[in-house]
Amino acid sequence: MLEHSKKKFVRWLDPKMEKYRVHQPAPKFTPQNLEEFIDVMRRTPKTILSQSAREKIAAAMSFEDRTVKEIMHPKVDMIFVGAKELLGPLVIDKLYQSGFTEFPVVNSKEHVVGILYTGAFNSLKIKETDQIEKYMNENVAYLHESDSLEFMITEIHRTNSLYFLVVDDSNDLTGFITVDDLFNYLLGKD
Repeated sequence: MLEHSKKKFVRWLDPKMEKYRVHQPAPKFTPQNLEEFIDVMRRTPKTILSQSAREKIAAAMSFEDRTVKEIMHPKVDMIFVGAKELLGPLVIDKLYQSGFTEFPVVNSKEHVVGILYTGAFNSLKIKETDQIEKYMNENVAYLHESDSLEFMITEIHRTNSLYFLVVDDSNDLTGFITVDDLFNYLLGKD
């Protein structure tokens, strides 16, 4: 009984004593190097910093060390279209079914001569007799597999391109990368 009364008295008194308490803010800790930062992240409870937030921070911190090759789509995933192909319903369906929005356009010698953006279909009156080359963009931007993602940002700015073909040391096509891939990497999405 006495214990109960004591608790009740403390609950009544505690808010009244608040104005007499000296509150000192906890000292701020600023990590001075990467090891200290990682240590803080490890000690931070998951209720405060979720696993996905930790992955986003790790991605942002390793950004300048990452290369295009690490997040690009390989050549086997690419869908090429011929410059002389007719833009009929079967071709348009094939493009939309792929899930991609940009497609390398090749000539009869299998050289890339442009990029076809499916967004161009929305505002154009396409005839089934139109060839793809009529709607392709002839400006093709390239990145090297070993280029950093940081360099990719400068190339996006310089070229105004959102889609890049990726080449290796021999200048052979090895894949492609888009601005969406870069954003997804930075946001920790697959």
